[in-house]
Amino acid sequence: MKSFFTNLKQRYNIRDYKISLVFLVTLISLVGILMVRSARPDLMNRQIMGVCLGLIVMFIISFIDYKWILNLYWPLYALNIVMLLAVLLFGTKVNGARRWLNLGFTQFQPSDLTKILMILFFAKFLMEREQKIKEPKTIIQAIALILPSLALIYKQPNLSTTICIAALFAVLLYLGGLSYKLIGTVLVITIPTIIILLVVAIQPNQPFLKDYQQERILAWLEPEKYADDESYQQLNSVMAIGSGQLTGKGYDNDAKTSVKNGNFVSEPQTDFIFAIIGEELGFVGCCGVIILLLLIVIECILIGLRAKDTGGRIICGGVASLIGIQSFINVSVATMIFPNTGLSLPFVSYGLTSVVCFFMGIGFVLNVGLQPNKYQ
Repeated sequence: MKSFFTNLKQRYNIRDYKISLVFLVTLISLVGILMVRSARPDLMNRQIMGVCLGLIVMFIISFIDYKWILNLYWPLYALNIVMLLAVLLFGTKVNGARRWLNLGFTQFQPSDLTKILMILFFAKFLMEREQKIKEPKTIIQAIALILPSLALIYKQPNLSTTICIAALFAVLLYLGGLSYKLIGTVLVITIPTIIILLVVAIQPNQPFLKDYQQERILAWLEPEKYADDESYQQLNSVMAIGSGQLTGKGYDNDAKTSVKNGNFVSEPQTDFIFAIIGEELGFVGCCGVIILLLLIVIECILIGLRAKDTGGRIICGGVASLIGIQSFINVSVATMIFPNTGLSLPFVSYGLTSVVCFFMGIGFVLNVGLQPNKYQ
């Protein structure tokens, strides 16, 4: 053990270890444990186990040279595809969706790990093509490589994660050096296309979405019409957050009219954990959670700015973007800005796979931080 730490000291300057980032992710995870306990007391121990495992994994990964990991980018890509195929072939079906692999002692959701593996893969892929990123050939290659993952996750079906990874992929291309002109051109084409697809999606017999996905969009557009069905949870979530007012009704309150005790939302420990936060901790608690997540994103970005190569910069920017995108979607669903969809709130929502995968991402960021560019 002594020789292990001696080797670490020789390889890395421990003073570069970002304790502030470790503190922030630990603090937000403690908040998550408390909120999961309030929403579903029986799941608290599993959440604690997930956070402890995540911290161990984060610590181990933070001392593994990310450049060595990036050299394995093709095996990582293959591993991701194999896992997603395994879900479709052998996955456990829950509520009409096949998203989990039963490992016996727990259930594992490969699509959560896909987010981290895609960040690592494209960090190396784009770093090797840094001078060619603006060429159509490189862009087409990158799109062709992300499409299998998107298609397999969409097939589960898991539209929310598909959208999250697609947005993450766009950010990774930008971090890789894609030109502003091309981004602007894509946006000019994409935004009208999304509007057209949205109009088509709400038409009868449309070919793109499953019935429940279409109903969620319709419920989002006309919530009063679907108040007893698809928009029921979101309307209750908004009311719960509003009822918390400034400081909330109190942590783990036992009011029968609360969003958790009244069963006004299903799975309050996952997709709608923000409703529990708003009701019990109020506007102050909601702002506190959002600020903590924002500080984590900022820390990742700052570490990325000092990275010694493009791969390190993309890893940090990718993890920051993933946390930001997924947090935005989760809060937007709870506040009815977006249609109802199933994405966890990073480090807060219940879910072992999600929690551990986010800690893995932070571990890679910490390793980038241990190898800063000394000439900046």
